Amino acid sequence: MLEEKLMTDYKSALKNKDALAVSTLSFLRAQINYAALEKKKDKLDDAESLAVVKKLIKQHQDSIEQFTAGGRLDLVEKEKKEMDILKAYLPEELSAEAVKKIVDETAASLGASGIKDMGKVMKEVLAKTAGSADGKLVSELVKQRLLKPAA
Repeated sequence: MLEEKLMTDYKSALKNKDALAVSTLSFLRAQINYAALEKKKDKLDDAESLAVVKKLIKQHQDSIEQFTAGGRLDLVEKEKKEMDILKAYLPEELSAEAVKKIVDETAASLGASGIKDMGKVMKEVLAKTAGSADGKLVSELVKQRLLKPAA
């Protein structure tokens, strides 16, 4: 379970006096606990915990863009290191070819004929990839597939 791995890594970081990992993992644990409170649960399941991790990674990506634009390279480096720590908790990313194959199969099985079916196809593809594909990539591939249907 993700939360158990997180706790083990947190304890290890404490023992190794890795301040960056301790602060990053502590913040992640707090965000997971906060999300559980919001959903009125004692614990989140792995899928919900992964959603929290992805949300934090997206925030780090946004921060990196902002800090780069502002010329704060010291903060960019810190954000990248924190983001790398968080990425360790994500499942293996699917390749673009694998995602494209899933998009093609899903569009064919749903009988998607145009861009109006994008929502249906996106929902199915995201369910099938279950967090192991980038949402932007999925969106782009679905859009390409629906704009020029397979021959």
